[in-house]
Amino acid sequence: MSDSPAIEGLKQALRRLPGVGPKTAQRMAFHLLERDRDGAQLIMQALGNALERVRRCQRCSNLSEQDVCALCSSARRDASLLCVVESPADLMSLEQSGVYNGRYFVLMGHLSPLDGIGPDELGIPRLEALLDSGGVKEVILATNLTVEGEATAHYVGDLARERKIFVTRIAHGVPLGGELEYTDRGTLARAFSGRREA
Repeated sequence: MSDSPAIEGLKQALRRLPGVGPKTAQRMAFHLLERDRDGAQLIMQALGNALERVRRCQRCSNLSEQDVCALCSSARRDASLLCVVESPADLMSLEQSGVYNGRYFVLMGHLSPLDGIGPDELGIPRLEALLDSGGVKEVILATNLTVEGEATAHYVGDLARERKIFVTRIAHGVPLGGELEYTDRGTLARAFSGRREA
């Protein structure tokens, strides 16, 4: 017996979420339809609201409801430090660690030529304009320690060095192949304080 087209469509939509396979999508769909229709309405409204209001910061590319996010507009942040991360989740992990008080640039991914993701897809021209503005003294490479993250860090590091900007790379504590989003606060704090020239 196959599910109705509406149920099948819901399951397929839920499978778009990271880590959600067919069985999990089915379990979620049935839970929302059988036991938590109010929850399903809340999810639908929150998602619609976020899609309507959230956009990318014009300066750092982080997700924001304003043209320039709160981190970029804060006078308390050290504008001479620029930490380059792959995703808003990585930025949030670093912020929660409490060890960094500079500004960010969010790539929204990593270089992956096989997937058609090159410098333009990562907003590298915007990053170059930011580096050319003259205020950045140190670029901290905080991309994930995966093959793609390392390649991206190397590429961004070269761009900064061409402009005579000091480049460091987070190192200690973050395991090779690990992702910042899943790294605990203490490990992130150690990685940040132990960064090295790249």
